[in-house]
Amino acid sequence: MLARNWRWGTSLAFQLLTTRAFQTSSSTIMAHRHNLPAFFRASKALPAALTTALSVSTTSTPDEMTTKSINSDNPLLRSWESEPFHLPPFKSIQPSHFEPALEAAMEAHLSDLEVIASSSSNDFDSILGAYDRAGSIYSKVGSVYGNYVSSLNTPDMQAVQTKMAPILSRHRSKCYNIPGLFEKIEMMHDIKDEMLEKGEWNAEQARLAERVYIGFVRMGAKLDEESKKEYADIQAEQATLQTKFMQNVLKDEEVWEMVITSEDMEGCPPDLVSSARQAAIDRNHDGPADHVITLGRSLVEPFLTYSSRRDLRKKAFEAWTSRGELSEERDNLSIATKVLRLRKRQAQLMGKSTFAEFQTEDTMAQTPENVLKLLNDVWVRAKEAANREREMMETFLTEKGEALEGGIQPWDWRYYAEQVRQANFNFDESELKPYLSLNAVTNAVFDVSNKLYGLKYVKRDDIEAYHPDVNVYEVRRNKPNTETDEDELVALFLHDNYARPHKSSGAWMSEYRSQKKNLAQGADPIEAIPIVSNNNNFAKGSGSALLSFDDGQTLFHEMGHGHHGMLSDATYRTLASTSVLRDFVELPSQLMEHWLSEPIVLKEHALHHETGEPVPDDLLERLKAAQLFNEGFATVEYTACALFDMAVHQLSDYDDDFDLAKFEKEYLEEQGMPQGIVMRHRPAHFAHLFASSGYAAGYYVYQWAQVLDEDVYAAFEETGNVFDPETAEKCRKYIYSAGNTVAPQELFQSFRGRDPDISFFLKSRGLV
Repeated sequence: MLARNWRWGTSLAFQLLTTRAFQTSSSTIMAHRHNLPAFFRASKALPAALTTALSVSTTSTPDEMTTKSINSDNPLLRSWESEPFHLPPFKSIQPSHFEPALEAAMEAHLSDLEVIASSSSNDFDSILGAYDRAGSIYSKVGSVYGNYVSSLNTPDMQAVQTKMAPILSRHRSKCYNIPGLFEKIEMMHDIKDEMLEKGEWNAEQARLAERVYIGFVRMGAKLDEESKKEYADIQAEQATLQTKFMQNVLKDEEVWEMVITSEDMEGCPPDLVSSARQAAIDRNHDGPADHVITLGRSLVEPFLTYSSRRDLRKKAFEAWTSRGELSEERDNLSIATKVLRLRKRQAQLMGKSTFAEFQTEDTMAQTPENVLKLLNDVWVRAKEAANREREMMETFLTEKGEALEGGIQPWDWRYYAEQVRQANFNFDESELKPYLSLNAVTNAVFDVSNKLYGLKYVKRDDIEAYHPDVNVYEVRRNKPNTETDEDELVALFLHDNYARPHKSSGAWMSEYRSQKKNLAQGADPIEAIPIVSNNNNFAKGSGSALLSFDDGQTLFHEMGHGHHGMLSDATYRTLASTSVLRDFVELPSQLMEHWLSEPIVLKEHALHHETGEPVPDDLLERLKAAQLFNEGFATVEYTACALFDMAVHQLSDYDDDFDLAKFEKEYLEEQGMPQGIVMRHRPAHFAHLFASSGYAAGYYVYQWAQVLDEDVYAAFEETGNVFDPETAEKCRKYIYSAGNTVAPQELFQSFRGRDPDISFFLKSRGLV
């Protein structure tokens, strides 16, 4: 799609769930692609009344215990000090290293927490400060594990993942149920307002006390012992099911292919033909005319857009929308149903009637009703827009004298929308792609990052990552408040852009190390510097990788998440970076997309990959004129998913006869789903919902955040300069650097001076 699209199939949904499970606050339910939601930190001063109850003292700090307890030849466990910037020792890591490393790291983590629980010291640093630092080895090992199961999930790695998923889940549950630990956390929470009022704590310390306490409560810390055990069992079973769900999707994407000839690619632009040819070579199809369409979005979506072969479009579309159910051995619908039943029971244990009620409680939206108010408002408008778009396509077909059997079907929509776009707006996206090479768009996003936030990207070809396609950068900026040109290291950045076997589809940001200032005594200062990774899935051809405008926005989107990690300025790891409420986390990413549409950016960076000529002005004018076309389709495709998500998680029961596919069909019919459109993510491959719990009853967050990001970008536009320094500094301070140190509603109000205004969003979608 040319206009801003709901492409974030795996953006922060799956990877973050894995990596953040090892790195962030227990209160964070935000995610990134896998099973294990966010984790531990924090520590706070306890009143004297508690000290006698916690009589076991120790002379070792949690940090010292961690250091002493692990000494191994395993590359994941030994010191990384010899690696540049203390990066993981990628070239030494094998799948066999993860299980023993995780086992040792879990043991050390529990030891850290037990020291806190039994400590006789009740000052803030001994409790919440130490809690925030606890599990440093676990965080380090786990972040690498989380990234590997998304970016390099080979069969050996999948075997480790399958075994470790329930074990890691049970470890997580144990961490919230260490005797004496919650009592200390609760006491810290109870005195936070008093300590803040007295000036003994600052606002960030009080926020830490609040978020850690909420995390413990939401993990069942207040339940009776029998219910705690059941809650832990539910979490472990979900972890196993969710891992299997994602592996099934990955397998379907890995094994399905449509082998065709060059003649079968009639209508497809040269870069797509090249990518299909490269896919054939990669999959060992040796025929000189062999081409392959896979289920990777960067291949199948362009094929559906340009191929004139309706029979092949149908074949590709039906396979693409049936991922997770292409084989009886990989029945994701039954897995998803089991997950729904477990979530229902989980909500009941927490005193909620539905999982949607439980999940939205700790969000900006707060209730399912508030979510549905937004979604239903948009849904009515989006259906009207999509129906108008279909009528335009039907008129186009009539004028051409063409008749489609059964009318416009889902495998036809993209193709005929592109035909109408070319006819009505004289815009063919294949004209633009030669100006949007991966190198050009990468240079553009780095330049925007520099102009807004002063970041400079220095490529380090001498540093090896986990795959040859991954580029490593130092991210630097001039030191503040100095008159010299001396700069400082801000972050390490890993850019993993190409699709490949054993890599999850979609796009996402993750971290190998989060920003923090609360370091263990004697720690190397480099440990405070974040290591951020952006992951995309662009098709790799034989020449320059050419991106669609939508692909370019994806790259900018992930850099928005990257900024959230790189510009983080929190004291406590628990509150740093993307550890924010889920319906705020997509604001920094979606905001960044806007700059790619700016003519000033495109004229400077959209250079022809062969001639170096800048993109013509008339092409940019046609791009702008066409951008809102088909926006009804894009909004329906996304909003249907968000509505389905809320509906299926608001059901009161999932009895033995519950049929998820039937529910999908009947629900969409009730909602008046426009003919020729299906949900962007159908249940059997809806990873946001069933490969993790983080975005379950939470897929609405992209639309919620777009209300915010359109309003924030309007602040830049109102200055007359989209790079206005004063506005950019406010944006850095309140949107990118604050993390979860302040409630998101307060951050937005601090930036804009008022509550959000939905009118900017509706206008951007062509819905007014």
